[in-house]
Amino acid sequence: MLEFALFLAIIALLILVVLYLRLRGVVESRAEEKFREWKSNSLENEARTLASLYNREWIGQEEDRIRRDAVKKSESVIQGKVTEHLIPYFPGFSYNPKDARFLGSPVDFVIFDGLSSGDLKKVVFVEVKSGKKPALSSRERMVRDCINNLAVSYEVLHHLGNGGDPEPAGS
Repeated sequence: MLEFALFLAIIALLILVVLYLRLRGVVESRAEEKFREWKSNSLENEARTLASLYNREWIGQEEDRIRRDAVKKSESVIQGKVTEHLIPYFPGFSYNPKDARFLGSPVDFVIFDGLSSGDLKKVVFVEVKSGKKPALSSRERMVRDCINNLAVSYEVLHHLGNGGDPEPAGS
């Protein structure tokens, strides 16, 4: 009987060892998983912190340059707008400034060549461009193409003066 009790004790001990080893593996894998999760979150937070720090440092270094660049571009735009208005008074403008009417968009000027002297020769649409690579916008190209295709007309609207809608003349 002592042998049977010893046998049972050995079996129980073996079962306990197997259960211990299994439980130890589960505990180790959970601990490893928690460690990886913590490490990942920690690295992510550290990366965010460093990115934020580098971003603030970059902004501090580049802000002045960016502001100067923005002012320079703004000055160029303003200078271009002023030049557009004054171009009829510059040397080399081949029309009488009195004949020029500024529109600004989609063309800069309509020139009524000779109108101020009472001898209208032609009507000219002028787009002023400056810079190293002057290019027409898509809207400006559409206007140019319409004019070049002679898709231009003249209309007279007659307003009745009673608050009603204007009517084409001759109605």
